[in-house]
This record gives sequence, structure tokens and C-alpha cells, in this order.
Amino acid sequence: MANPYLPETLRRTAATGRLQIATLVADLARSMAFLTADIEHEEARVGVHDVSAAAYPALARSLRARRENIGATIASLEAAIHGVPRAA
Repeated sequence: MANPYLPETLRRTAATGRLQIATLVADLARSMAFLTADIEHEEARVGVHDVSAAAYPALARSLRARRENIGATIASLEAAIHGVPRAA
């Protein structure tokens, strides 16, 4: 069993964590692409592309909010990978 306090063990653990976060970011980016396609499809189906229009589809609004939240999550995870401190 490896000593968990040895520098090489800590480096390997950190590298594994960065790899897991990078994989998660890639999965989330793919989810964002699917959401974008779904938004475009719903807008085309209804024929309204203006978000401020009263007839804008509720589903597209919901998907936009979800996409924005995923984008914020991706930004936070990428900041964690690169060691950028988060704003308070």
C-alpha cells in the first residue's frame, strides 16, 4: 500500500482529480450542445426566435436557463482545474 503522504502519491491523486474534472467538463459541454440543438428545434417549431416575445416557447426558456447553469458550472470547474481562485 502506497504512503498517501508521499509527493508522488499526492501528484498522482491531483492528476487523477484533474482528469476526472476534465472528463466531466467534456460531458457537460456535450450536454450544452444537445440543449442548444433542442432550443433551436423548439424555436423553429414555434417560429419565434425572440426571447423577449410573449409567444416565445416556455420549453425553450427552460432549456436556455439550464444551458446557462451548465455553462456556469463548466466555468467553475475549469477555474478549479487551472487553479484560479473563485471570486467571493
